[in-house]
Order: sequence, then C-alpha cells, then structure tokens
Amino acid sequence: MPSTTTQTPPQQQDGAALSHGLKQRHLSMIALGGVIGAGLFVGSGAGIAAAGPSIVIAYAVSGLLVMLVMRMLGEMSAAYPSSGSFSAHAERAMGPWAGFTAGWSFWVLLCTAVGLEGIGAAHIVTGWLPGTPEWAWVALFMVVFCGANLAAVKNFGEFEFWFAALKVGAISLFLILGVLAVAGVLPGTDSPGVSNLTGQGGFLPNGSEGLVIGLLASVFAYGGLETVTIAAAESENPVKGVASAVRTAMWRIALFYIGSMAVIVTLVPWDAESVVTDGPYVAALKEIGIPGADQLMNVVILVALLSAMNANIYGSSRIAYSLVERGQGPKPLAKVSGGVPRVAVLTSCVLGFVCVVLSYWRPDDVFKWLLNMIGAVILVVWVFIAVSQLLLRRRIEREAPENLVVRMWAFPVLTWVALAGMAAIFVLMAREPDTRTQLYSTGAMTLLLAVAGYVRQRVRARS
Repeated sequence: MPSTTTQTPPQQQDGAALSHGLKQRHLSMIALGGVIGAGLFVGSGAGIAAAGPSIVIAYAVSGLLVMLVMRMLGEMSAAYPSSGSFSAHAERAMGPWAGFTAGWSFWVLLCTAVGLEGIGAAHIVTGWLPGTPEWAWVALFMVVFCGANLAAVKNFGEFEFWFAALKVGAISLFLILGVLAVAGVLPGTDSPGVSNLTGQGGFLPNGSEGLVIGLLASVFAYGGLETVTIAAAESENPVKGVASAVRTAMWRIALFYIGSMAVIVTLVPWDAESVVTDGPYVAALKEIGIPGADQLMNVVILVALLSAMNANIYGSSRIAYSLVERGQGPKPLAKVSGGVPRVAVLTSCVLGFVCVVLSYWRPDDVFKWLLNMIGAVILVVWVFIAVSQLLLRRRIEREAPENLVVRMWAFPVLTWVALAGMAAIFVLMAREPDTRTQLYSTGAMTLLLAVAGYVRQRVRARS
C-alpha cells in the first residue's frame, strides 16, 4: 500500500470495507447533539466563576473559532470523505508523518476520554445508589457500548440518535424556560433585568485575566464536533451529510452554547456559590423555582456523558482503523468483520478501562500525567486541520473543483485568522499556571509522535 494518500481519487473513501449503516437521520442527529457535549454542563461553572457575565464573550469568541475549524474540516471531508477525517486530510496535505501525528494523538485523547466519561457517569449513578462500586458501573457502561459498537455501526447511530434527541430536548426546554423567566412572563418569577449583568463587579468583574480563564475553559468545552465528519464516511450519503452538518453548525453553536450562557448569567449572580457547587444549569433552574432541578440535570448530564462515551469508542476505533489502512499502525487494528473494525473497537475500550484503573491506582502521578498529556490535543488537531485546508484547497480547485461542495469562507484570509487565534490560545495557555503544564505535556507527546512519524516515512520511502 502506498505511504501517502495523495494519489487517492477524490471520491474514493479509505476504509471501503466498512459498512454504510448510518442513515441520514442518524447523521443529522449526531451533528445536532454532538454540539451538546458533557463539557458544556460540567465545565462551564468554573468559566463563569472566573469570567463573570463576560463568559458570554468568551464562548462567542471560541465559538467563532470552532465555526471556522468546522467549515475547514467540512470542506475537506466533503471533497475527500474518509473515516480518518482530519488525519487522512493531514496526510494528503503534508505527508504520512502529519497523518500519523494528528491521528494517534487524537486516538490517545479519545481513549482517555472514554475512561473519564465512564467515571463521571458512574459517579452520578452511585449518588443515586450509594454503596455500589463506581468501577462496576464503569465496567457495565463499557460492556454495553463496546458490545453495541462491535455488533454494527447502526447500533452506534441509534444510541446517538436517542441520546442526541434527549440532550437537544433538555437544553431547548432550558432555553425556553430561561427566556420566559428573563422576560418576566414565567409564572412565579420576576424579571431580573440587567442587575446580574451589571452588579457584583460589572460585566467584566475579574478584568481581562478572568476573561482569559473563561476563554480557555470555553475552548475545551467544544470538543467532539469532529465525530460527525468521521461518521459521515459510513453514512448513506457522506457528502450530503457533511455539508448539512457544517452549514448548520453556526446556529447550533450560537443557540446551545452562547444562548445558554447568556440565559444563565442573566438569571443567576455570577458569584453565587451554587454556580460552582451545583453547576450553572442547576443554579439557573433553582433560581426560577423548578422542583428537583438538581436531579433533572443529573439525568441530562448522565445522558451527555454516556453519549460522549459511545461516540468516543466509535471515533477512536475508526481513527485507528483508518491509520492502519494507510500503513500507520499494527495491522490487526484494521481487521474488519461484519463491516466493523472489531479489534480496533476492543482495543479502544480496553485502553479506556486501563485509564479508569489508573485513576484509582495511580491518581496522583501516572493518571495526572496522562490528563496533562491530552490537555491541549484538540488544539493541535485544529492546527493540523487549518494547515491541511490551506494546502489542499488549491489542489482541489485544480484537480476536482466539482468536489468543493462546501467552501471555506473568505479563503485564505479566515484560515489565517483561525491559525492566529489558535496561536493566541497557545500563548494564553503558556501564561496560566493551570494550563501551562498541559501545553508542555501535549507538546512533548506531539513532538515525539511527529519524530516517530517522520522516521517511519523516511524508512518506508527508502524501502
């Protein structure tokens, strides 16, 4: 097999042995619900506590960056549908070393995330059923989703369809209730006006430093949007699916992320203790008098965590499969049975459970080191996406202009703007003690993978 995919015809999909069991309704709901990640519910409280009402600006700025990244990724994925997504695009644009680096770093991130999401979901369930061991719940979730992904890709699609429907329904209801409360027309509530936006220190209570911390928190809440471009390769109409997902990304991000942050900081004082202890969504629901708000949100968060767990098992197995198909890893991972890369699915699940074991066995050294190592991987992936799009756009225009179903806005200006934004985030991470270690650890892993990938590329070229 050739060491690069540059000679692959534009419409050819790597991984042709994979089934095309995902229907358009699956892909549409994956795109819709994939925006609503566990990070939105779990991690936004710390951002609000740091930035105050200006968290809305933080989510708007990071949301604009994510929209640009999704547009670039959508352009390449519509032109070259691939289960390897950005990894395959990076290889096509820059060579095998780039696909190797982007793919395996993302695979490590997803496998670790599978374990983290399992732990988070188990923690919620043990709160309802005290005395039951967390590890047993993690194992149960792992078995269920591993089994579903092993059987057929349509099982992944069905799980995600209903998970996404529940997430979208829950956050839509939250937004409706929140807007009614802000307007003062919800029975039993009075409109807070702008008192929570201008009081308690004003819109920017902790200055630019607080806004920076909020911005960094918001950036990493957007992880998981890439799954739809991976899943598209196994759908009935990959090009249509990617194009639809990318074109609707803007309103989905604006509504679910920026909209919900605006509702929360308008309803609840940003410095209220409940924003961190209960979570911002629970705090807002309690503020407007919704009974059992904490347990209602726990159900939604559990669904979000299980959805992310399912999606990451799927995504990690397909990234690994695609890498091996392109000669970038151990051959058994590319073995397909029943249209599913079952060895890759099992490997990803096992490594996810190993992360769970490490969280109990070595929480203060090995597990902490692992978390730091994946801390900035999503930003590294975004850089590969932007550089790949910058290089591939002209090539597509020359070789197959008809494949430009999705076009990056104002190319190449906005691509460079996105790269500048990513560089700025790297600088901000280096300034903050809490994120500096993550930046350096991820940088070390990325450099190690890049060197290994380049050596492999040179050795294969000589042979």
